[in-house]
Amino acid sequence: MSANKTGYFSHPACRKHEMGPGHPECPERLDAIDDRLLVTGVADALDRRQAPQASLADLELAHDRLHVAALRGLREELQESIAAGGPAYAAIDPDTAINSHTWDAALHAAGAALAATDAIMAGELENAFCCVRPPGHHACRNRAMGFCFFNNVAVAARYALERHRLKRVAVVDFDVHHGNGTEDILAGDPRVLMVGFFQHPFYPYSGDRPAADNMLNLPVPAYTRGMEIRELIESHWIPRLEAFKPEMVFISAGFDAHRDDDLGQLGLTEQDYAWITGRIKDIARRHARGRIVSSLEGGYNLDALGRSVEAHVRVLADL
Repeated sequence: MSANKTGYFSHPACRKHEMGPGHPECPERLDAIDDRLLVTGVADALDRRQAPQASLADLELAHDRLHVAALRGLREELQESIAAGGPAYAAIDPDTAINSHTWDAALHAAGAALAATDAIMAGELENAFCCVRPPGHHACRNRAMGFCFFNNVAVAARYALERHRLKRVAVVDFDVHHGNGTEDILAGDPRVLMVGFFQHPFYPYSGDRPAADNMLNLPVPAYTRGMEIRELIESHWIPRLEAFKPEMVFISAGFDAHRDDDLGQLGLTEQDYAWITGRIKDIARRHARGRIVSSLEGGYNLDALGRSVEAHVRVLADL
């Protein structure tokens, strides 16, 4: 049986990546989470660990080699441009850019989920939360988009299957946006069951038609509230997860479906996130020895983000 401890993985490099003044996916997100966990005392119950960098070989479990090489090359071009007096950012799409620290931050963000997987599989921890950025669930096999560069959860899920020889893993995504990148990477892999809900129609305008039988998508209209989400989870997610019997669960933990978050229009509260986490934990304890790796995705209202992560981590840590 795993040690009944919750890990908390992060790295200072994750605060150095930023995409320009006023961008919602900002370093202050991590400060808001840390501050909330400290002031509420939750931080005292966590096993805090510094995230290593993911290796390129591990990233290539989920991403094309050319995608990894292209991001690395873009970092080098930007550094040369900055040295010559050029701009501090290089745009990837209208919403997504890199600075000179993005490459390192993205390696540590993916590395957090891998280190958490290793520690849990070694029995050092029961579960873990990765307080990292950039997020990952929009990053496709060969494309960065939607604030995301490498798909932290998809990389870790594949790592658990390939390196730790697990037979079945589940991915749960409760971000307000569809995890199109995770679906792109994992669709059709019978070793993976991915379940998610998301606002639709909404960015990235996908997910209403699942890409494969191992994808259980619950698109919901704007202004859907928490109780409706709970009912959908109970009637759709839970039976599929119970039947699948995952040996480990990975969570794309986005908190932008909160009613106070202006980047989405769903109506969840921190109590809903606690409930969802509890249901996931029930599945993990029944079938996966409690093994959960949760990695931060969205959540842009700083106060709501801090409260929601606190609620999520309290349940993970049995507080």
